[in-house]
Amino acid sequence: MTEVETTAAAALDRRSLLVAGAAGTSALALALAIPDPAQATGNRYFQHGVASGDPHPDSVVLWTRVTPTAAATPGSGRGPQVEVRWEVARDNGFRGLVRSGRVVTGPGRDHTVKLEAGGLQPSTTYFYRFRYGGLASRTGRTRTAPAPHESPRGLRFGVVSCSNLQAGWFSAYRHLAKRDDLDAVLHLGDYLYEYAPGEYGFGNSNRDIRPHRPAKEIVALADYRQRHAQYKQDHDLQHLHARVPFIVTWDDHEVTNDAWRNGAENHQRDEGDYRRRRARAHRAYDEWMPVRMGGTARLGEDRTLYRRLKFGSLAEFLMLDLRTYRSKQLELPADPDVSDPDRTIAGDAQMRWLKDSLRADRTQWKLVGNSVMIAPVVFPPFPNDVTSAVNDVTGLLPDDGVPYNVDQWDGYTADRRELLRLLADHGIRDTVFLTGDIHSSWACDLPLDAGTYPTEDGRSVATEMVCTSVTSNNLNDITNTPPRTTSLAVEAAIQASNRHVKYLNFDDHGYSVLDVTSERTQMDYYKISDRRDRNASSHLTASWATEANSQSVHPVDSPVGDR
Repeated sequence: MTEVETTAAAALDRRSLLVAGAAGTSALALALAIPDPAQATGNRYFQHGVASGDPHPDSVVLWTRVTPTAAATPGSGRGPQVEVRWEVARDNGFRGLVRSGRVVTGPGRDHTVKLEAGGLQPSTTYFYRFRYGGLASRTGRTRTAPAPHESPRGLRFGVVSCSNLQAGWFSAYRHLAKRDDLDAVLHLGDYLYEYAPGEYGFGNSNRDIRPHRPAKEIVALADYRQRHAQYKQDHDLQHLHARVPFIVTWDDHEVTNDAWRNGAENHQRDEGDYRRRRARAHRAYDEWMPVRMGGTARLGEDRTLYRRLKFGSLAEFLMLDLRTYRSKQLELPADPDVSDPDRTIAGDAQMRWLKDSLRADRTQWKLVGNSVMIAPVVFPPFPNDVTSAVNDVTGLLPDDGVPYNVDQWDGYTADRRELLRLLADHGIRDTVFLTGDIHSSWACDLPLDAGTYPTEDGRSVATEMVCTSVTSNNLNDITNTPPRTTSLAVEAAIQASNRHVKYLNFDDHGYSVLDVTSERTQMDYYKISDRRDRNASSHLTASWATEANSQSVHPVDSPVGDR
């Protein structure tokens, strides 16, 4: 659809600057600027909230969805083309607009509104809203990234993944929204799930805490649009989106389970052509998420998701897409083909892009948004020379040992070896992989050779911090046992065979907070009390950090303090 952005820069008067300054220093003013969705005057038209994402130093993506008529429901293909106005200001009263414009939307884009608000100042908090039919949406708050050569004293991000609406309430989002210290929220995949009601719900009985709509596995474009709409109507998710920009990548469930280049475990022949299904899912994702696809906020121009986001000279996010280009997963963990150099998890073009990005070394910290775990988790991790000797005779062993999960980098060890060898050979330091997918919390060193770690030949060349799920089942849920009981033996066995795995918690649900300074990167892991409870509490379970130039993780006694 035609997108009209009649951007007008308005000079800020002295009163507006004073108001903006007060808003920037008062937590109360910031809280009041982001009202409860039920109190927003525009809910008649703006039923799915507002969102921002992919902050650059001079721009940010803004998003909403307008419902101009009662019939114009998500996925319906109904309703008129309409023009929606957007406004950006430094103050929450919008007394002095710094940018504004108009966007035309309609059923061809499911009445979503997505644009790039440009001409902004670096490291600056802004307020934004949308207007239609004489009513305004709720007010959103966002923040631009630091200037390219700025050296911020610190950065702080919420980190989440695997938010299954059928498996519980999104209390993790509520607790993140209460904070006033986040520069952005990093969502590492499985923002939504494709399953029908009664599938993959709460616990081993798959009970639905909240049943999915539409009431079936989503396959058609209308299905994906409706599912995105249902998630965007969650109170806690709306509130978090309105308070802080998101940086996202997808994993598999944004399309369907265990996806690969030409298919998926949860795609059958009677569901049609897989690549067409994936194209529909990606189109709905482009419409409904505040993300730059192919480097732009304009819909449909490109479906490329991997991208860089630079935060001054301190940190750069390298956001990966590990589903669209990967080879098919192997059926057996012991299959030596996990080491086949012709098999890939990233695809050739993305791997070249990632290696070039790491070699460029544009910032101190290289933060890799990584949807599936890269640290080897194998039984047993023989030294490389032992594996080679055995394979000279038998050809039976995967190069890095027998993995327990071939859906992650353990099933594509040639790509991992190529990447870790690059870090070692070029002396690239301070690379931290930030990962979701596995519904558990981990802190790991990344060794060149897990079998000889921590000797020089098996030294760590990067680190990985894995966040747990917002709601999706983990080990004690599946075994139907109390937390911190049966899981302890499994955790101990994994750590005994994989000495680079320093921290592992298979049981808790929640969120993490990543704090980045020039001295270290620290992840604080938070647990929610009960995902069946809309008002669940949260508390800290662990803190782990990577000191600058160390390439190793270590425990920390306390979480990060106030900023």
